[in-house]
Amino acid sequence: MKIHFIAIGGSIMHSLAMVMHAMGHKVTGSDDEIYEPSLSRLATLGLLPDQMGWHPEKIQKDIDVVVLGMHARADNPELIKAKELGLNIESFPEFIYNISKDKTRIVVAGSHGKTTTSGMIAHVLDKCGIKADRMIGAKIGALEPVAITDAPIIVLEGDEYLTSPLDPRPKFFHYHPQITIITGIAWDHMNVFPTYKSYVDQFRQLIESLGSTDLLIYCAEDEDLVALVEDVEPVCKFIGYHSHPYSMSDGMVIIEEDNGLSYPLEIFGNHNLQNLKAAQIATHAIGLSSVEFYSAIQSFTGASKRLQLLHKSDHVTAYLDFAHAPSKVKATVNAVREKHPDAYIIACLELHTFSSLNPEFLPQYKGALAEADVKIVYYSPHTLAVKKLPDLSSDQLADYFDALDLIVVTSADKLKAAVLASRKDVDSVLLWMSSGRFDGVDLFGVSSKFL
Repeated sequence: MKIHFIAIGGSIMHSLAMVMHAMGHKVTGSDDEIYEPSLSRLATLGLLPDQMGWHPEKIQKDIDVVVLGMHARADNPELIKAKELGLNIESFPEFIYNISKDKTRIVVAGSHGKTTTSGMIAHVLDKCGIKADRMIGAKIGALEPVAITDAPIIVLEGDEYLTSPLDPRPKFFHYHPQITIITGIAWDHMNVFPTYKSYVDQFRQLIESLGSTDLLIYCAEDEDLVALVEDVEPVCKFIGYHSHPYSMSDGMVIIEEDNGLSYPLEIFGNHNLQNLKAAQIATHAIGLSSVEFYSAIQSFTGASKRLQLLHKSDHVTAYLDFAHAPSKVKATVNAVREKHPDAYIIACLELHTFSSLNPEFLPQYKGALAEADVKIVYYSPHTLAVKKLPDLSSDQLADYFDALDLIVVTSADKLKAAVLASRKDVDSVLLWMSSGRFDGVDLFGVSSKFL
């Protein structure tokens, strides 16, 4: 096929483009801005656009399918040209479904833990020699985020965010899964779902769409999710799960199976033990034994940017985490405190999404950084201006986070200075949390200089 990607620079879009290229399809694409690592990865394969921006002359009648990314707008010149020519236009969730509709589809949805849980499933299947495709939001060890082959199974991260500029429904509606995991519900994407009810309704519709032969696996520790399942009374089969029991030994998580065998893990944090249990149930549903799962999961080191170890020396450990929504931030900070109970923890959180910078949403962060010894919040005034949100003061943010000792910084230089000024000659953990880029701050460099 000849495939053109509008907004090719996205994390999933560029990975999908690379996979289609590797399969022998003719791939082209456009975007108005492309960041690393997408930039270099596309350039290596000759898929990087010659010029940034939108170029309707690229859209010709011989294109078999135009894959539309969420980053594009409804008035995108290339999209308009594709419509005029009557070309086949598909969002990437629709495209993924159309090339995987004959597979068993495992979809991981929920407000948090999607990437890690789907990554666990993909990792275990790979270690057990079971062929499975995937579409996940980050690298899983040596596994690329996207893989499309003739495998009979595909593991999909089911995002609740908008499908495309032409389709305001969540992406997970397009996958029609036989096995669905919902990890929990915590309000996010306030710019799209202005109320908690409107957000929960998306998951209600997902559950209602499941048929009698489908399986729903849901977190039974999330009271709102439990109430939703009970209210919907789904026709599908359903299993509630709790965090897998575990113990800690010298900072390492140990899980035990009913047969008395114990398994040390590379990952840590109660939220990850919830994710692990969901993954175990899902793999059991497709035929894996508990021993096979636990043996394979021992080598799972996590998804990229999910409590990723950036630096470790005798007295300093640094992690990078994708946490940005309140529930994710709190779970991450608490996990680090559990693993490093006596450490001096410096938590740095970047606010850059519409929700996280909105005064109507910010009270959701109350207590999220409580377990940290030093609490630093960074945001860019430019980002506030672009999103047309009101200015924020240090006092306001301290009130929202319920942290009188909150340090607020608004430039990359001030962020580095605040981190380095917080040093103490004790065992320390430096925790960076953001779904953004901290405006290009060299996180590894700052972390390695910390002591």
